[in-house]
Amino acid sequence: MRITDNKVVAIDYVLTIQGEVVDQSEGEPLVYLQGASNIIPGLERALEGKTVGDSLSVTVPPEEGYGTWDENSVEKIDRDNFDEAPEVGATYYAENADGSVLPFTVRAIEEDGVVIDFNHPLAGETLEFQVTVRSIRDARPEEIEHGHPHGESGEEGHHH
Repeated sequence: MRITDNKVVAIDYVLTIQGEVVDQSEGEPLVYLQGASNIIPGLERALEGKTVGDSLSVTVPPEEGYGTWDENSVEKIDRDNFDEAPEVGATYYAENADGSVLPFTVRAIEEDGVVIDFNHPLAGETLEFQVTVRSIRDARPEEIEHGHPHGESGEEGHHH
């Protein structure tokens, strides 16, 4: 079986940036639904057509990963927007007018406010993946409808 849209795929991976490991599947593989944008576009595209046991190295440029770093996504806000004293490097969450939640990172605390950054922490980075395909199966109709895998037994352990 090959990786194509609407297949549930399990992969082992190691993600490095400039030779430093920044993330990896440890013990449990990453399971995703191919074609549903569960993983970054560059990695999903590279896995298309692969089979169980395939191992590959994938270089993903920022445009196909977490995007380029955008200086317009950095702003200064008043300290009174925080319930507690903000910490540099910590991630917090802001709510949009539509109710969606956006994560942001505190970059600096200055006299006249707090510098926050809405860029993804890996924005602007070229990502190097070492990937091994562990399993591939057909997605069930409810997984396709929901846009993500539900686990081997269907709904067990699945929550929205």
